[in-house]
Amino acid sequence: MSGDTELRSLSVEVAGKTDVGRVRANNEDCFGYDAALGIFVLCDGMGGEASGEVASELGVSSVLSFFRQAAEKGEYPAAEPIAAVSTGANALGNALRAANLAICNAVAADAEKIGMGTTIVAALVEGDSLAIAHAGDSRIYRIRENTIEQLTNDHSLVMEQVRRGLLAPEQAEQSPLQHIITRALGVAETVNPELADWELERQDTLLLCSDGLTRHLSDEQILTIIANSSSLAAACDDLTASANKAGGSDNITCLLVRVM
Repeated sequence: MSGDTELRSLSVEVAGKTDVGRVRANNEDCFGYDAALGIFVLCDGMGGEASGEVASELGVSSVLSFFRQAAEKGEYPAAEPIAAVSTGANALGNALRAANLAICNAVAADAEKIGMGTTIVAALVEGDSLAIAHAGDSRIYRIRENTIEQLTNDHSLVMEQVRRGLLAPEQAEQSPLQHIITRALGVAETVNPELADWELERQDTLLLCSDGLTRHLSDEQILTIIANSSSLAAACDDLTASANKAGGSDNITCLLVRVM
C-alpha cells in the first residue's frame, strides 16, 4: 500500500507493511491511512484467535471514519477540548475515544469477544504541523537527518517502572513482563489517550510501528535500515525481514510517512 498527496505547501510519500512473524498463527496488527486528509493509524490487537484482529481493524476503521466524516461536514465534532494541545490533537483524542466505544460495543454484542482490545498510534499531518495520539506500546518515531526520536511514551508496566526509576532501561528490555500494557482501546468504557504536537520539516520521516518491530530492532538499527533502503516500500520490506531474522516473535507492522 503506497501513495502520495499534496498537504498545503508540503507533500507526503507513504508505504506500509504488516507481517505475521515467525511464531504467531494469525496477524492481529492492522494499519490504514487517508493521505488526502493527512491521517495515519496503526493498531496492534490483543485477545487471541480472531478477536485481536477484530479490535485492531475496528480501531483503524473508526479513526479513519471519524476524519472522513469531519471532512464532509467541514468541522470536527464538538467535544471538550484539552487546552494544552492543538485542535488537531484534540480531534485525534476524540477519534480514539470513538474507536474505544466501537470496540466496547462489539464486545458487548458478542460474549466471545470479551477480553479483546488493541493498542493504537495515530498521526495527523497538517502542513508542517504534526499531532499524535496513542494508547499502548505501539510507537511513533520521527527521523530527521541522521537522528531518530521516539515521539510516544510506551504505556507498559516495565516502561512505567523505568520512568519511576525502579528499573533500568537495559533491564526493561529483558523483562518477561514487557507484554503487560497499561493503556489500550476496548479494555474499559473510557480511555485516556496521550496527545502531543510536533513540528515537521521537509525530508522528515515518520515511522508508526507495532512492538513486533521494536522488540527485535534497536532505534539505531531501525535508523540504519531506513537510511540504507532504496525507497519507503523497500524500507518496510527490510524492516520486517530484519525483525523476522532477529526472532519474529510477534506480528510486525510498520507505516512510513516521508514529508517532501
